[in-house]
Amino acid sequence: MELRQLTYTVQIAQEKNFSRAAEKLHIAQPSLSQQLSKLEKEIGVLLFRRSTNSVELTHAGALFVDRAQKIIDMVGQLKKEMEDISQMRKGRLSVGSLPMTGAHILPLVLPVFQARYPEIEIALVEETSANLEALTASGQTDISLLSLPLEENVLSYESIIEEEICLAIPPQHRLAAAGCGPVELAELAAEPFIVLKQGQGFRQIALDLCAQAGFAPDIVFESSNIETVQSLVAAGMGIAFVPQMVARSKGSPLAPSYLSLSTRPTRTLVIAYRQGRYLSKAAEAFMSVVREVIKSERH
Repeated sequence: MELRQLTYTVQIAQEKNFSRAAEKLHIAQPSLSQQLSKLEKEIGVLLFRRSTNSVELTHAGALFVDRAQKIIDMVGQLKKEMEDISQMRKGRLSVGSLPMTGAHILPLVLPVFQARYPEIEIALVEETSANLEALTASGQTDISLLSLPLEENVLSYESIIEEEICLAIPPQHRLAAAGCGPVELAELAAEPFIVLKQGQGFRQIALDLCAQAGFAPDIVFESSNIETVQSLVAAGMGIAFVPQMVARSKGSPLAPSYLSLSTRPTRTLVIAYRQGRYLSKAAEAFMSVVREVIKSERH
């Protein structure tokens, strides 16, 4: 049994298609099929059920792929450790980020990091909160920028910033009157809400805020993009909770009005990684740059 055979098997399981798996692995499909047959003959079990239109894991195959993925990940971690020990300057770092967070933090962090470590390749992965947590937990991203709370209990994290959550309302809204003070959440029970789609961490934060005030929001629109949410609010389609970080400056096109909430709710951004996972020097350096940039921006 060879490491490459484990890699081939995992790729076939992910793609559920020999042609796509061969393409991702940059090998010919006949060679891939030959290697899988050789492996199945060696271990004495069938890993996949093949038909004209599908490739499905057998029970033994599912167990094999689960173990193989862990072995591949361990080998990858071992390589990173050895690279650090040998003081190799080149490296690759996979950084996950929520689109909402990455759009405002990464443009500040990446230029500083690449100026200091020009030979470290950064691979950015943008996903929803749920998907990004799963990728981080499985080791497919080295570190990820996420917001609390985290659902995956295998993740450790370091808090990097706590920011206030404000209320975005249409400029013509009754609450936008000059001098309007902090808003009580209970006042919003009858308002139409615009929220992020399922799988986005900030959606759950918004729903929790409403639940704490004793009501379920009347959701009229959902979007996967916080900028779309704000534009819809500015157009008078509803109200929304928005992290202070992404609030548009006054006078910007399609800028809502923003009000503080009486409870002063916040969200906490973190850098997350899998518990017990070896953090390369590149990952530690990236985290250090994030801390430095955030600190300079807040002072």
